[in-house]
Amino acid sequence: MALAEEASRTTTRTDAAPVRRPNRWLKNLTGKVAMLPMILTALVIFLGGTIWTIVYSFTDSGLLPRLRWNGLAQYERLWSSRKWLVSIENLALYGVLSVILTLFIAFTLAALLDRKIRFEDAFRTIFLYPFALSFIVTGLVWQWILNPEFGIQGIVRGMGWETFNFDPLYNPNIVMYGLLIAGLWQGTGLIMCIMLAGLRGIDEDIWKAARVDGIGTVKTYVVVIIPMMRPVFVTSLVLIGAGIVKLYDLVVAQTSGGPGISSEVPAKYVMNTMFGGQNLGQGFAASTMMMVMVFIILIPWAYLEFGGKKRG
Repeated sequence: MALAEEASRTTTRTDAAPVRRPNRWLKNLTGKVAMLPMILTALVIFLGGTIWTIVYSFTDSGLLPRLRWNGLAQYERLWSSRKWLVSIENLALYGVLSVILTLFIAFTLAALLDRKIRFEDAFRTIFLYPFALSFIVTGLVWQWILNPEFGIQGIVRGMGWETFNFDPLYNPNIVMYGLLIAGLWQGTGLIMCIMLAGLRGIDEDIWKAARVDGIGTVKTYVVVIIPMMRPVFVTSLVLIGAGIVKLYDLVVAQTSGGPGISSEVPAKYVMNTMFGGQNLGQGFAASTMMMVMVFIILIPWAYLEFGGKKRG
């Protein structure tokens, strides 16, 4: 009797219909529906706007966009413009120095704060506060600070050093360094906080092992800590690079591109060409070249971020 009942249960389990798994496209359906507006916005506005800009960069659009093909004429005119070439040189100089100095200053400050100094919260707030300001405000503040009559130069000369000169915003040879000072003051605090978060994620046992082995603090940072913080540095590099490419507000507030064209940058060239010169085709061509610059930044980041994981 028991054997018959066991056989019956086995037959029932065997004959039962297989369990159907839900369609993977229907999984988390609510979340996918909630994401639709964002996806449509990205496709229509960002992707559509990018394609529209590239297409009209090959036209002779003036005050209004028009589909009258002009080949590569806008790009030839762009790269033969001295103002555009100067803006590229300025952006390259500003970008290289900004990346190097921002990473160095931010990591140094983060390392000092990571030593659990007194008034750490106050220092962190002071360093981060400039990031809360707009670039227009930052530019105006530093325009006054670097003013030869009312700023640092005027104060030092008033103290008796009559031959002291410090007027970077009025000297075409060093005007980009004046902009760099304001940019570092504005953005270093955010990168410092990112670096500090990365340092706080390092296991204390690593420091203990380094002290046991007799490795100095600086060598520990260079040989052990910094390689472990590669993702933090990559993220910081992307943020810095994005800020460099779209540099505009700071220039307008501090120098308006002067003296002459010595502080022109690509974003300002685009705005002046499209709205000041009423030449949409030329502005679209310059915008496309700026997009190429963004890809130059994103492709190495994607390789560093995802290529290593695949190899691993």
